[in-house]
Amino acid sequence: MFADFYRLYGRVRAKVFTTLCRSSFHSIGPKTVLVPPLRLLGEERIKVGRGVFVGANSWLQVMPSQNKVTDPALIIGDKTSIVGSCTITAVQRVVIEPRVLMAGNVYIADHTHEHRSRTIAIKDQGVTKVSPVRICEGAWLGQNVVICPGVTVGRNAVVGANSVVRDDVPDFCIVAGAPAKIIRKIDEGVERPLELLENIGLR
Repeated sequence: MFADFYRLYGRVRAKVFTTLCRSSFHSIGPKTVLVPPLRLLGEERIKVGRGVFVGANSWLQVMPSQNKVTDPALIIGDKTSIVGSCTITAVQRVVIEPRVLMAGNVYIADHTHEHRSRTIAIKDQGVTKVSPVRICEGAWLGQNVVICPGVTVGRNAVVGANSVVRDDVPDFCIVAGAPAKIIRKIDEGVERPLELLENIGLR
């Protein structure tokens, strides 16, 4: 009984939080759920699609621009699921396409911190190596994955847990390691679940 109440409380709390946030974002699609606590910066340049789930303790950030740009710099596509405790931070452009699955503690950034000075704290040196990031439709990022600036993760690609991705990942490939390397390709002969259900008359 208590567990049912706790789950109901969590759903209502997340729905209220999402509703209150809606006007602050560039846009948030219907049936999207943002679970608090959520750390936000530059939310007016964050566009979230329909049916998206963003779990608790995540950080969505678009760093301030001196040019007063208003176009979205962080885009999360329809029906993407972000488990929680993830950081997605953009200076120029980070695009998460529809139906991406993201496990916990994933880190995605289109920049890195400048660190050439010996006398200035790294956090005060600004950013460097700014280059757009794209996670293509249907990809799966495992636990503790790091996506570096300039990377494109291909369609229906899989990135294994604890991987550091510094180079592009082709469509339909499985990569793992630090730095991540291709370990195999997804077999073209394997039917997708929906196609299989249709073929046996269950859909």
